[in-house]
Amino acid sequence: MLKNSISNFNIPVIDFDRAVNFYSYLLGYDLQIMEFHNSRLGVFQFDPESGGVGGALIKDENAKPSKEGTIVFLHAGEDLQKSLDRIRKNTVIVSEKSSLGPDMGYFAIIEDTEGNRVGLYSRN
Repeated sequence: MLKNSISNFNIPVIDFDRAVNFYSYLLGYDLQIMEFHNSRLGVFQFDPESGGVGGALIKDENAKPSKEGTIVFLHAGEDLQKSLDRIRKNTVIVSEKSSLGPDMGYFAIIEDTEGNRVGLYSRN
């Protein structure tokens, strides 16, 4: 039975170390670094046992950052405001924390260090 519409995602980066540092700081944990074929990956935490969705930063000659197109939403802990406050001085915040509606949680959209637009999500 299908648990998630998405099984995995990649966020393209230009400066791998800068991007890994940014996301580690934003989310409050170290990304796992991996090499896969000719790509470098910074893997986000996920729980494969529960069917959780995995994803990674990817440095690859065929993957280019973009402000247009699909926006991936990352879980930003209990309250995404803490993540926004950590990065506010050095990051473009496209959309501040906003409610999705009663009992649906909150979202915000940022522009990362590589030029991608990325969403953040939290229940509170």
